[in-house]
Amino acid sequence: MYIIEETIERIKPINEELLQQAQGRLDKKTKPLGSLGRLEEFAKRVVAISGSQEPDLARKTIFVFAGDHGVTEEGVSLFPREVTPQMVMNFLSGGAGINVLARHAGAEVRVVDVGVDYDFADTAGLIHKKVSRGTKNFAKGPAMSRNEAIAGITVGIELADQCLAEGVGLVGTGEMGIGNTTPSSAIIAAISGISVAELTHRGTGIGDEALSNKIRVIEQGLAINKPDPTDPLDVLTKVGGLEIAAIAGLVLGCAANSIPVVIDGFISTAGALIASELHPNVRDYIFAAHQSVEIGHGYMLERIGADPILDLKLRLGEGTGAALAMTLIEAGVKILKEMATFEQAGVAQS
Repeated sequence: MYIIEETIERIKPINEELLQQAQGRLDKKTKPLGSLGRLEEFAKRVVAISGSQEPDLARKTIFVFAGDHGVTEEGVSLFPREVTPQMVMNFLSGGAGINVLARHAGAEVRVVDVGVDYDFADTAGLIHKKVSRGTKNFAKGPAMSRNEAIAGITVGIELADQCLAEGVGLVGTGEMGIGNTTPSSAIIAAISGISVAELTHRGTGIGDEALSNKIRVIEQGLAINKPDPTDPLDVLTKVGGLEIAAIAGLVLGCAANSIPVVIDGFISTAGALIASELHPNVRDYIFAAHQSVEIGHGYMLERIGADPILDLKLRLGEGTGAALAMTLIEAGVKILKEMATFEQAGVAQS
């Protein structure tokens, strides 16, 4: 628990003065005021988060955390648990959606086993951080112990610290875990108090009967475990997932290290929600990549206070939306750093 407390203590409000200075620079560029819209917002936020008027985004890293979920025993997913390790191998071989889009964005993909029910041995490229072989079925009891939740968060914090040491300028979150929209729905239901039926969607594409079952399972899990909405760690422990814990830790660590972090979709935002509930200033360091088709995602983003960058009807996860959003954030920063001012270009301002 010490590392979490120490990390939280390092999270400060972003530098408002730098934010204003960056806007002042943008206003001198050869364009009408505010005419590049949200690209200008991205640029000045990166400046304020990083503490640098010349932020370096040459190194971009997306972490894909993988973990299994005991609640899949309840038939909440279209796919079997065996798909989790199979997809991890696909990530490692470079063939998944996240690999393609990360290459497009010029970002590195790092795959982390934080809770897969499979032994990968010494697989090249895989970061071994397994806390346990998946969570337990939260429809029958807590998903994990508090110590396991803390261990999962610690994995993310340590990776964020490593990013600082390596000079990574922009971090993205991704995940893989069959059944993980179920704990994500449970987390936002527990924290917000909104009914499960209002927050739960079809995940990988389940039918009406399976959706009704999924809602019932989440309601049962919340009734049995009674997660404390004022204690985000308790919520994570009782109805969360290990990849969600690691994402929460990564977001906390990035905020503590002044690294902008781009969160992907529904599951990644569940982790970011846990992090932002642990410390309100975390919100200032988050870029929300996109609006997922998952119903609960909008409620999460609203609670965090994050305005999604894209709305492409995505629902894959893996960090795919984060990769796409990174290209726009970097575009904004390049405008700030490379676009000529009126004075430089010899253009009359008015």
